[in-house]
Amino acid sequence: MKLRNIALAVLLGAFAATGFASGGLEGQAAPDFALRSSTGGNLRLSEYRGDVVMINFWATWCGPCRQEMPLLDELYSRYQRVGFRLLGVNIDDDSRRAMKMVEELGVDFPVLFDARKEVSKLYEVEAMPATVLVDRDGTVRYVHLGYKPGYEDRYLDQIRSLLRE
Repeated sequence: MKLRNIALAVLLGAFAATGFASGGLEGQAAPDFALRSSTGGNLRLSEYRGDVVMINFWATWCGPCRQEMPLLDELYSRYQRVGFRLLGVNIDDDSRRAMKMVEELGVDFPVLFDARKEVSKLYEVEAMPATVLVDRDGTVRYVHLGYKPGYEDRYLDQIRSLLRE
C-alpha cells in the first residue's frame, strides 16, 4: 500500500510538471476584467466575446516567458484575422520594464498591465507564464502553467479546435 501511494505521488508530480495540469477555472465563465493597455486605453475581456481569446500572464523576470512570447506573437499574427485574440497580461510593478521587453522582442499583441496583481489572483495564476484559452462563448477551456519548448504545438491544436467550433 505504501509503495502504491509513493508511485501515485510520483505519477501525479510528473503530470503536474508537464505544465498542462488542469486549472480550477476550466469549464467556468472567464472572469471579466479591464486593464490599462500598452496603447494607453483600457481593454476589457468581455469586449472580445465571440472571439477565441488567449490570456497569457507573464513577467520580465521570467525566462520561459521571454522564450515563449515571440512564438505566441506568431500565433497571434497568423490567426487574428479569423477571430483569435491574444492579451498579454504583465504582472511587473513597473510597466516601463515590461514595455522595454516587448520592444526588444518585437511582439505586436496587446499588452495589459496588472501591477496590483488583481487579475492574476482572479485567474488563480500560480506559475509564470500562465496561459488561459477562452472560447467564443466566454468559457475557460484550457489552462497551461509554465512553458517548455513544444508547448506552442499544443496551443496551436487547441486554438484551431476552438476556432472551428
